[in-house]
Amino acid sequence: MQKITTYLVAMLMLFATMSCSKSEPGQVKTKDGWLQGTIQDSLTIFKGIPFAAPPIGNLRWKAPRPVEKWEGIKQTTEFAPGPMQGGNPPSGKSEDCLYLNIWTPAQTADEKIPVLVWIYGGGFGAGATSETVYNGEKLAKKGVVLVSIAYRVGILGFMAHPELSAENPNKVSGNYGLLDMIAGLEWIQENISAFGGDPNKVTIFGESAGGIAVSMLSASPLAKGLFHGAISQSGGSFGPSRPTTYPGENQKTLQDAEKDGVLYTETAGVSSIAELRGILADSLPGGRGWPIIDGYVIPDDQYTLYEAGKFNDTPILVGYNSDEGASFTRTKDPQEFITSVKERYGAFADDLLKAYPVGDSTVPKTARDLSRDAAFGWHTWSWARLQAKKGQHKAYFYYFDQHPDYPEDSPRFGYGSPHGQDVGYVFMNLDASNPETTKSDLEISEAMGTYWTNFAKYGNPNGENVPEWPAFSDANPEVMYLGPTPHLGPVPSAESLEVLDDYFEWRRTPEGEVWAK
Repeated sequence: MQKITTYLVAMLMLFATMSCSKSEPGQVKTKDGWLQGTIQDSLTIFKGIPFAAPPIGNLRWKAPRPVEKWEGIKQTTEFAPGPMQGGNPPSGKSEDCLYLNIWTPAQTADEKIPVLVWIYGGGFGAGATSETVYNGEKLAKKGVVLVSIAYRVGILGFMAHPELSAENPNKVSGNYGLLDMIAGLEWIQENISAFGGDPNKVTIFGESAGGIAVSMLSASPLAKGLFHGAISQSGGSFGPSRPTTYPGENQKTLQDAEKDGVLYTETAGVSSIAELRGILADSLPGGRGWPIIDGYVIPDDQYTLYEAGKFNDTPILVGYNSDEGASFTRTKDPQEFITSVKERYGAFADDLLKAYPVGDSTVPKTARDLSRDAAFGWHTWSWARLQAKKGQHKAYFYYFDQHPDYPEDSPRFGYGSPHGQDVGYVFMNLDASNPETTKSDLEISEAMGTYWTNFAKYGNPNGENVPEWPAFSDANPEVMYLGPTPHLGPVPSAESLEVLDDYFEWRRTPEGEVWAK
């Protein structure tokens, strides 16, 4: 009887090994275990793949840990919950949120297809990979493996605290959301070849906070070698730190952020991190989330790092939208606008108000462009210039300006493309049946999808069926205008940017640092 039992066990183990040694349609074996995806048209889609252990319990406010291996075949056919946040992502939200998704056109594992990795925006306080506009199907059908990765946001993603720094082997805290992104990129390096992707041809791209994160990863030594191209849509983080932050000067030092963490702990009514970890995630008080200059993940002011040549040198494709200021200018009253400019810019306010003038009774686009450039335009322009000057790889600069010509009697007269409008165009997820979607919209979307995927394939956006896009430099300051057709033009508001550049240069001086405090 014992021999029969031993024989049956051996046969069952052999059968299990055989059944898992050959994949069925839609199955892929990663280093952690088998996955079952969904076959759709010419793609295989995997949703909700864990790339790190759940950051819960004692792992809250710690760097991501490796995934535990699993037995059997894990079903990856539905999006995982997004991170904890104030909003409500389509897939729900949970502290257990470190998952990624893959759309692959590969039919075999040896195809070495270029990889595009999406990092969502949301001001580092919101966002999820499950948003409909982030559907990667159409980009993947242009010949890339499309991956979207999740990361912690808000207080769970970015809180610094002296206790957290003390328990950390690198004596820092905060920036957990950035470490999540890095863990996702490490997972891609280890596993993407099983999905037909090329780990030596990975391009990261993101919009808003996602684009800012792309620039931070481009300067982080921890991300070195994990990607080979970078695309930033309305991103960049080249301003100096500041205790009281503003758009474009968003980062604090570790020391200042730790003080915020102590105040947050007091607000939560507890006196230790252990007690704070004991509070359910959905019962925590709201709090600010933003990456900080910690000397480890982000070693220093990013402009300073680039000036010193201390960055991850890859090709970059960067740009912003024509009327980002419409989304971030908080007043329509010219006097209030002037007061806010003087409060932020001090001695530079008068020069900036001349460069970005208000109207007699309105805050027109000329004034709103100060908000646009302080938060996005100057950073993009500076990034492209620094890459061209200090790097071995090229920079490509765009300006998204796709909108109707609103009549004078329209409340939208004088408005351009607001923050975030570009995302649907890049993912080619415009609603063609919507009567407001024009032929020009579809043409611009097709061009952007082509440029972005060409960049992932070749390290530059050029190829068939799109206008030639030259590399950007101070000697050749050409920008690709996206709307109403793709065409080349000058740097937008170039003279005004020079004035803003003087401000940021002064802010990096000892005098400017003291003034900001």
